[in-house]
Amino acid sequence: MSDRRPFLYQTHVELGARIVPFGGWEMPLQYGSGTVSEHLACRHDAVVFDVSHLGTVRCDGPNMFQALQGTLTNDLRKIGPGRAQYTHLLNDEGFVVDDIIVWWVGENEFDVMPNASNTSGVTSALPGVDVTSERCILAVQGPEARAKVAAVDQRFADVGRFRVTRFDYRGVEVRVAGTGYTGEAGLEIAVPNDAADALLRALVDAGITPAGLGARDTLRLEAALPLYGHELTLSSTTLEARLGWVLGWDKETFRGRRAVEEERERGPRRLLTGVLVDSRQPLRDGGQVMLDGASLGELTSGNFSPVLQRGIGMGLLAGEIEVGTPVSVSLRGREIPATVTPLPFVRKVK
Repeated sequence: MSDRRPFLYQTHVELGARIVPFGGWEMPLQYGSGTVSEHLACRHDAVVFDVSHLGTVRCDGPNMFQALQGTLTNDLRKIGPGRAQYTHLLNDEGFVVDDIIVWWVGENEFDVMPNASNTSGVTSALPGVDVTSERCILAVQGPEARAKVAAVDQRFADVGRFRVTRFDYRGVEVRVAGTGYTGEAGLEIAVPNDAADALLRALVDAGITPAGLGARDTLRLEAALPLYGHELTLSSTTLEARLGWVLGWDKETFRGRRAVEEERERGPRRLLTGVLVDSRQPLRDGGQVMLDGASLGELTSGNFSPVLQRGIGMGLLAGEIEVGTPVSVSLRGREIPATVTPLPFVRKVK
């Protein structure tokens, strides 16, 4: 079965994108300026990503609050309509089925945003409808994101961090959340397909650099944001990823709660840990982190940091390892000197 093309595929080609397979989709990896340039544009200016491969499961109707509250890990009582929340969907054994952003759009209306490959699994767990094919999602990110998007429509710029709104934009309803996946300020815009090309071109005309999934990955790694299929999998847990704050212990239940309670009592067997290389050598997932000749575990993500100009990686490693501990990464027959370092590697937006 061939990969799906996003609705804006031809627009990306015209903008000079290099297209690659990703999560069952054909998506832009980078544009003419390249991944490092796009990465730095996000850190210092503003970029726009097409993240339409992510899912949207629309949960609209009575009892939707109760359905989501009893299934997902985080406590929706912490927020309310017009807000967004990061959460997890677990299986009964306490492992991560997906990590999700919930947009609480209206009193009984939620847009649940799963990862590309997990949309069907989330749809089967929740009483919602998959509307992924009906819209595009454009993520505008960077310290100048709001200033530049205001030139397109001030209402985009007015959406605060983790706030959600909807309004009429040139005859169509857009849904906008102050969320993203880069460690920078920004927003994500869900726009009906028919209006998506015009909106993307308007954003680019406003001086916002188009960026691909290559930069999105290096940005999220610098910010130590977990990626499903790497830090979060069906063999890893929320507590191992140091994301215990998304577990709603004060609510009655969520799927997998009993298993997670048992893990909390005994302590997680692994913990997400960062390593920083003493050179520009990029790290890669699968590299073994070694200490005194013994493996602590393997990297779940690794790359070159354009900001730090050094190789970085993070992995689920055995136990709590003190920051500053010298280690090495065994990668493709090489032993690369590294040091355990605090996460995130690069700290930007609060």
